[in-house]
Amino acid sequence: CTTSTWNASNLCYATSENVEGPYEWQGALIYSGFSKKTVHDTNVLDVVDEDWVLDNYMGSDGYNFRKYPNAIDPSIFFDEDGRWWMVYGSWSGGMYLLELDVNTGKVIHPEADPENNVDPYYGKCLMGGGHSSMEGPYILYDDKSGYYYLFVSYGSLTTYGGYQIRVFRSETVDGDYVDMNGQYPPNVGDHALYGLKMSGNYMLPSLKRAYMATGHNSAFIDDDGKMYVVYHTRFDDGTENHSPRVKQFFLNKEGWPCMLPYATNGETISETGYEKSEVEGRYYVVNQGTKIDAKVAEPFILYLAADGKVYGDGIEGTWTTTKDSYYMTVSYKNKEYSGVFCKMLDEAGTEVMAFSAVGSNESVWGVKY
Repeated sequence: CTTSTWNASNLCYATSENVEGPYEWQGALIYSGFSKKTVHDTNVLDVVDEDWVLDNYMGSDGYNFRKYPNAIDPSIFFDEDGRWWMVYGSWSGGMYLLELDVNTGKVIHPEADPENNVDPYYGKCLMGGGHSSMEGPYILYDDKSGYYYLFVSYGSLTTYGGYQIRVFRSETVDGDYVDMNGQYPPNVGDHALYGLKMSGNYMLPSLKRAYMATGHNSAFIDDDGKMYVVYHTRFDDGTENHSPRVKQFFLNKEGWPCMLPYATNGETISETGYEKSEVEGRYYVVNQGTKIDAKVAEPFILYLAADGKVYGDGIEGTWTTTKDSYYMTVSYKNKEYSGVFCKMLDEAGTEVMAFSAVGSNESVWGVKY
């Protein structure tokens, strides 16, 4: 993707017979942010006529960015039938989906279907719009659960801008993508309550400083079936310095992603579960909440007692494990979180028992010391 203003952008591609290159420039696929004059320098009029452009893409102030996309942040993926898709978009009119020709890489433009949010040039609007803070879409299909997972980032891409990872899912490639409450965010207004918040700003034992603005992720499943999220993080150090992180995640019993608390170090979960003596005890716990702000999720103490009770820091609740499985639940403050136990290394190299659980679009991580 390239851009000359905050929304005059385009998605381009090049091809090679070898992954190492050299690559041959092929041109642009999709344009955004054009004017009535510059639209003639794009490929838009190859797909729609000038009347469509004027009636739809142009507003009183120029390009109708609140309804149509900023053509950046593309990612591509195959669906369960081997068809090739590109999801893209940043703020502006939301996240859009287009099919690509597997032989040429070019866009297969759909028929217009306004009732289902399908535009003949831009494709289907999956969610977002109204210039709400949503960007960096990435879709991962998991054939075991049968779901397509749509990851997006909320907030502003600065250390204290509330940047974070959210996830929705759908049984079909073109949606509807919904959150744990079966809802998707409105195209205008507050969207903080929508989407499972996988990661935001947090502090945990073994970290030298709080992790901030964890977002703009991709995701993949390796040859062993392990699932990973790749993203970049900033730090609570007064700068915008950042670096990449890779974390393993698992699906809970209900098929929702649960990200492990620490960067991956080759951990393997026990498919038959853990002894109760391994998982009961004192945990440092963070709840990611659902807000879009600069607040850091600080750890508090919870005890998972042998009798199935939860207590600590004025909190009472319950917890369970599933026999011969790594699945678990933890409940407190009238909310239940469903997740997994996994033994792993913290970022100082100490082996710890950890849990990651989700509920009400919140992620809760626990680390036992």
